[in-house]
Amino acid sequence: MRPRKEPWSRPLADLVGPIIDPVLAKRGFGQSDIILYWDEIVGERLAAMSQPLRLQWPPRRAGADGFAPAALIVRVETGFALELQHLAGAVIARVNAHLGWGCVDRLVLKQGPVERRGPARGRRAPPDPAILKAAEAAVGQIDDEALRAALTRLGAGVLSQPRPGGAGKT
Repeated sequence: MRPRKEPWSRPLADLVGPIIDPVLAKRGFGQSDIILYWDEIVGERLAAMSQPLRLQWPPRRAGADGFAPAALIVRVETGFALELQHLAGAVIARVNAHLGWGCVDRLVLKQGPVERRGPARGRRAPPDPAILKAAEAAVGQIDDEALRAALTRLGAGVLSQPRPGGAGKT
């Protein structure tokens, strides 16, 4: 029998990790897990409005044998900072659970624009003419044209969404 060869393809994370780990170490991250798995750690909703910047470890004191946990510095969208502040305990618990030990004890929030990692959302396709007519009929006669147009767009968007329970478009 011939010895089994290792497959030529490998997961991208196996190749990227060793390359970016030294760069991340300069920012206080011992490994790339927090950066690479931020979406899984905090969830899609929080990840869309925040991004981890670095771990800030406290200075070592001479003769201190105790361990002092780090602060995780996170950039957060300005309008979302208060909500993330309220969820700080849950985020810290999730980060520590992901890493397997209590290395983070607090969040430091830096407000500012967050770099978007995913593709930008495109414009929605125009609604079906039948749905648009149904929305216009539901809005009725409103004197203010801008208000009527806005309510018609809103109604068309609502009517084009799938209904809970598996029902399709109306």
